[in-house]
Amino acid sequence: VGFALAVVHPEAGNIGGGGFMVIRTADGKVSSLDYRETAPTGATRDMYLDPQGEPTELSVTGHLSAGVPGSVAGLTQAHERLGRLPFDSVIAPAIRLARDGFGVDEYRSESIRSDSARLSQYPASVASFLPGGSPPPPGSKLRQADLASTLEAIRRAGAPGFYRGPVADLIVAEMGRGGGLITHGDLTRYRAIWREPITIQYRGHTVYSMPPASSGGVTMGEILNIMEGYDPLPPFGTPALVHREAEAMRRAFSDRNAYLGDPAFVRNPTERLLSKEYAASLRQQIGERATPTPRFEPAAAGGASTTHYSVVDAEGNAVSCTTTLNNSYGSAVTVTGAGFLLNDEMDDFATAPGKPNMYGLVQGEANAIAPGKRMLSAMTPSIVLDPAGQLYLVVGTPGGPRIITMVYHVISNVIDHRMPLPEAVAAPRMHHQALPDSLRVEEGGFTRTTLDSLRSRGHGISTGDYWGDVEAIIRTPGGWQGVSDPRRGGGGAGY
Repeated sequence: VGFALAVVHPEAGNIGGGGFMVIRTADGKVSSLDYRETAPTGATRDMYLDPQGEPTELSVTGHLSAGVPGSVAGLTQAHERLGRLPFDSVIAPAIRLARDGFGVDEYRSESIRSDSARLSQYPASVASFLPGGSPPPPGSKLRQADLASTLEAIRRAGAPGFYRGPVADLIVAEMGRGGGLITHGDLTRYRAIWREPITIQYRGHTVYSMPPASSGGVTMGEILNIMEGYDPLPPFGTPALVHREAEAMRRAFSDRNAYLGDPAFVRNPTERLLSKEYAASLRQQIGERATPTPRFEPAAAGGASTTHYSVVDAEGNAVSCTTTLNNSYGSAVTVTGAGFLLNDEMDDFATAPGKPNMYGLVQGEANAIAPGKRMLSAMTPSIVLDPAGQLYLVVGTPGGPRIITMVYHVISNVIDHRMPLPEAVAAPRMHHQALPDSLRVEEGGFTRTTLDSLRSRGHGISTGDYWGDVEAIIRTPGGWQGVSDPRRGGGGAGY
């Protein structure tokens, strides 16, 4: 699935980015795999600041925005440890799709068109995605011969076919064209890391999610722990519920932004942040009015174009996988001769601690740039067990920092509000990330009465179009049910 998405979903599926997996095998063992990108060894703390100390666009578009890719290491390592089919048969469909082409639908054509200004800056991106100088029209076929050759190299040699040899040479040559930093040494040193997943107990259920360098599991766990103390919860969509959720999110994101980072570089106070006692102390701070987010002090700490897939097999093995290039089409730079896009994940660092990145997140020293460091992520692939310890729900989504609150919403909608999964995924969403100090709601998702009540409690409200693309699987009395977010063009399939 991961390799195929690199072909047919190029704005987010990738081999030039990174991601995270949470895996539960049928025997009940749970693990997580971190294949987040890393900062090149030539990266420096202030590399994206202008002479006045303000962030520039260099962390978002172009060669300098790319971190060392982790996807190929992650996908091949997952296959080596847990795969059953021969690697040739796993990657063959992706090679075929790249070589022979796939049908372009209206969504894909419009997606390329919307980013054509960025893509058109780089000749290899034009060759791959703007044949003849314009986006491929619906009904046409998009062929990617260079990408097929790169996938063939990976098929023959595994991860070394990407991180060493001709493909690595092409990556380094591309860096030379645009002032990028990734070197042969960066590529050969890259490693995906198996980590102990975050474990959260919520109303008798067990939730497994990603630990740092993803902030997703810790931040979502903090929200769940705060909300668990409200029993029962107010009904869905009411001002009382939305207010409490917003205040829980505000506190969890404040901690995320202040404390979390790559565990190889900073000490993450995970045990304290996820303790029920700490959640109770935060809950006691929540009254009937909004509490403004304090001015952010960096010294206190010392994607969105992403895609997600959830898989459950006939034996009960489950994978929740989120992967990304960060921005739509990443850096917009396609590696000449190799046919794949590079990420722009360097913007996920606190490029200027105390100032917002492209998602509006204001972060601190724990996530400052350093050579070899993994940038903090919001990806939240999660697996939920029922009170009997049986596999119950596999869930995740793209969406930048809103990933965390979307996965929270689906879990709460199913467990607290007893919604069927299609309703839980389709339900209106709200989001608060501490800074900017604004409660974001989907346009038309909440009644005017609810919004007016929230304003009277002191919340600043901002409305916007739908967000996210939740992909989830749940166990029902009739068997497994796969649900794809109606907001986007994904789907579920079983065989």
